[in-house]
Amino acid sequence: MARPIEVWMSPPGPNPWKVIIVLEELGVPYEIKSIRFEDIKKSPFIDVNPNGRAPAIIDPNTNLTLWESGAIILYLVEQYDSQKKLTFESLREKNLLNQWLMFQMSGQGPYFGQCGWFNVLHPEKLPSAIERYSNEVKRVLGVLEQSLRGKQWLVGDKSTYADLAFVTWNDRMDMVLGVPDSKPLKEFPNVEAWHNRMVGRESFRKAMEVREKMMDEQGLMPNGMPKGVNNMAEYEDKMKREEGK
Repeated sequence: MARPIEVWMSPPGPNPWKVIIVLEELGVPYEIKSIRFEDIKKSPFIDVNPNGRAPAIIDPNTNLTLWESGAIILYLVEQYDSQKKLTFESLREKNLLNQWLMFQMSGQGPYFGQCGWFNVLHPEKLPSAIERYSNEVKRVLGVLEQSLRGKQWLVGDKSTYADLAFVTWNDRMDMVLGVPDSKPLKEFPNVEAWHNRMVGRESFRKAMEVREKMMDEQGLMPNGMPKGVNNMAEYEDKMKREEGK
């Protein structure tokens, strides 16, 4: 039996949970090493990932340390998905899966992240930045909306790692756009239906239960800020005060 993979993470961000969802889907044992956000650029985390970004993994079964969520997902599928639960055998479908993963990494993640920053976390409201990144979020969703027309999944007839890579960022749409909306994807019905299929999966539900518990243990709100802190400037002041004690 495989030994548990160590998953090093800070619980607020969406990217670590993409990895947890894939591990859950594949039934691979894992152990979470939870790091507070303010310690993400300190040892021991930077000893694992010198870039100081979550997630990272240490796989004792192969003696491999790996960071960047997309690289981790590709590794897990190659190493542990012998039954092709989340991938396919054919050249065409395998490359289409990689195409969508690259789009998630280069398009959805960065633009959604910047949109969330300027809408919610940045201490100063910058209308031009908010407009730019809100439009980019809608552009990315438009690409997905068109591509999902008449389909349930991005590639083939089943949920794959390419689909699951998008779910954690799409699940933050209310925070990303700064709009308290119970149905933030309503303008994109194909994306909304696709997203609902994924959040109904046991792997997603379990990952979010673990996240909620870890966030509560660290005294964090759903947007990643400590309770009582309204933006990143206040958070940075709080961290400086605590370091000075």
